[in-house]
Order: sequence, then C-alpha cells, then structure tokens
Amino acid sequence: MKILSVNVGLPREVTWQGKLVTTGIFKEPVKAPVMVRTLNLDRDQQADLTVHGGANKAVYAYPSEHYRYWRTELPGVDLPWGMFGENFTTEGLFEETVYIGDRFRIGDAEVIVTEPRMPCYKLGIKFGRADMIKRFLASRRTGFYFAVAREGAVGAGDAIELIRQEQQETSVGDITRLYVFEKNDLKGLRQAIGIEWLPRSWKGYFQHQLEKQIA
Repeated sequence: MKILSVNVGLPREVTWQGKLVTTGIFKEPVKAPVMVRTLNLDRDQQADLTVHGGANKAVYAYPSEHYRYWRTELPGVDLPWGMFGENFTTEGLFEETVYIGDRFRIGDAEVIVTEPRMPCYKLGIKFGRADMIKRFLASRRTGFYFAVAREGAVGAGDAIELIRQEQQETSVGDITRLYVFEKNDLKGLRQAIGIEWLPRSWKGYFQHQLEKQIA
C-alpha cells in the first residue's frame, strides 16, 4: 500500500449555473512532501468549513484503482490524480477493507479513518455535470477521510502501513451502505453507533434511523 500522489489546492471562484461559487475541490499533484496538519495539509484549504474540513475530515483519500472505473463511465474526460478533490491518491486501500478507526502510518504522519466522503454539488462543478453526485454515490466508490493523530510530512511514493485496527465489523463501505442503500439494517446501525471513531453526526443520524425502525 502506498501514496501515488499528494494533491493540494486553495479555494477559487468559479461560475456554476449562473452563480459565483467558491470551492476548494480543485487539487493538483505536488512533487515535494507536504506537511499534514491537524486540520488540513500545508498549501491546502477548504472553502466551506461548515461541511468540509475539520479534525475528522482533515485529509481526503481516494483509491487510484477507482480511476479505471471512471474512465469507462466517463469516456473522454481527463482524469488526472486529484480529480475527485482528494489529498491522497492511494494504492491498495479499498472502502470494503478499510475500517472506521483504522490507524495508518504514512510518511512521518499517523492518520485514523473516520468516515466515507459524501459528495456535495461541488463535485458536479468539478466534472461539469450535475448528475455526478448521484453517480458517485451509486458507484460506492466514495473514498474516505482521515483524522490526523500525528502531524508529519507525506510525499508521493510513501508507504501506507496499518499500525492498529480496533474493529473489523464496520468498514467505510458499510457506512455508505447504511446511509444510502440499506437504512433498515438494524444490526449494522447498532454496530456503527458503537464505533468510537465514527463522528458524532453520523452516530446521531444512525441512532435516528434505528429509532424509526423499532418504533
């Protein structure tokens, strides 16, 4: 497992459906290692901090293996690393085998998996098509967020080493499944609510879903 590309970018203004929008989704690969901080990477920012960024979503990772799927789904679209707004383009990590709470050492940093990426309309801006959000979720190829347990420099080519796995019941893919596809999975909902590293907002949502099912 390794990092194929580290991608950063500062917010910029773009026009979308006649309106001026500020977004940080435009990321570009960098050659030199970048410091990974508690809230983001150096030279990288999020535009709307009410829904992006923060300690639980400091770093966004996206599997490089998914690019092959999207090249088939979106023929003719240029898909350089960082196209999905990810900070880390990874090799060897997948939503179904990465679990919430997994702790990895990458370069000099240590990170912890917290949640899948739920896309907003700005993904549609990046691709120039409003249906991209629906297609992204339907694909279940969401990527995932890291919290930063130890700050440090990370560069392309760095190995990704699993150093702790606290549970193997609920993967990143399971969270997406429970949120989008199988909202009545009572066992899955209960398991998710009990995971230490799943953010409070997710636990609250799943608790509400659970209560609706058993009411």
